[in-house]
Amino acid sequence: MTLSRPLLLSTVAVGVVALMLASMAVSLGVGAVRVPLDSVVGVVLRRMHLGDFGVTVVADQIVWQLRMPRVLGAAAVGGGLAVCGAVLQSLTRNDLADPYLLGISSGASAGVVTVMVLGVSVAGLVGSAAVTAAGFLGALAALVLVLGLATGPRGALSPTRTVLAGVIVAQLCGAYVSVVVLMSGDQDAARRVLSWTLGSLAGMRWESAVLVAAVAVAGTAVAVAVAGQLDAFAFGEVAARSLGVRVERLRWLLLVVTALMTACLVAYAGAIGFVGLVVPHLVRGVTGPAHRVLLPLCALVGATLLVWSDTVARSLVESQEIPVGVVTAAIGAPFFCWMLFRMRGRA
Repeated sequence: MTLSRPLLLSTVAVGVVALMLASMAVSLGVGAVRVPLDSVVGVVLRRMHLGDFGVTVVADQIVWQLRMPRVLGAAAVGGGLAVCGAVLQSLTRNDLADPYLLGISSGASAGVVTVMVLGVSVAGLVGSAAVTAAGFLGALAALVLVLGLATGPRGALSPTRTVLAGVIVAQLCGAYVSVVVLMSGDQDAARRVLSWTLGSLAGMRWESAVLVAAVAVAGTAVAVAVAGQLDAFAFGEVAARSLGVRVERLRWLLLVVTALMTACLVAYAGAIGFVGLVVPHLVRGVTGPAHRVLLPLCALVGATLLVWSDTVARSLVESQEIPVGVVTAAIGAPFFCWMLFRMRGRA
């Protein structure tokens, strides 16, 4: 029996949601103190005022206060980065586009380090608000610089030039971060910046997890709202204009949205790479290019991927945590090589 396409996509969506929730439940039980799955479910249901399931105070504190913000934050960061990757790949018509490879994460890193190490204030803001604002400005500046370097004489974006421009901007931002840290002479700052640039969700608390989740959901909602216009980009800008799409306005709207999302995610979780590259290709292979289906599923799959990556990062080596960016790089680097090999076959 062959399923119709709407029924197939509905089945896939239900399966992905179930997989994400199961992954989060398993992740909540993994750590220095292992909590049985039934206790994890009991804590969550009790906190949702669905009954008293006899959970201990210790299990409640470990699951709800310590691990839930981290798991929720991982899901939000992974989902947001995956959506940013899908949007950038469509806007630039470049299969290799990703906030990390295009230097957007590096630009956000440069902005965040400026505030963290040099103590520069942004528009009078302080604390996490100043860090997020600096990250946004850095991400937006990096994105504008990449597009300026990659745009050809006729306004076309060459995939090769875009990736090379991203590498150049990422290197510039990396050099800036290194110089700032070295000149500060603060070893503790150097350690914090190194840990942060490799990606970590260890500092995620309820306030930051809720903020990151809100930004990821809002950015995804904006992208889904213009999904039909994004589909038109697949046929090129000229075709999109002929279909009534206001190309320039849509492009800048989505570039600002992806820059803002990336800045917020990077500010709280560090520069985590390859999620935005890998996930859209995996999902597109199942759903096809229609963004109204692609984007929500990218968010769910990206969330699941980063929840598992973070779980591996904090449980692979006993009494020591591996930066989550190392785990995603171990997944993404071979995938990137495979994509380059496939593109060489097309040439």
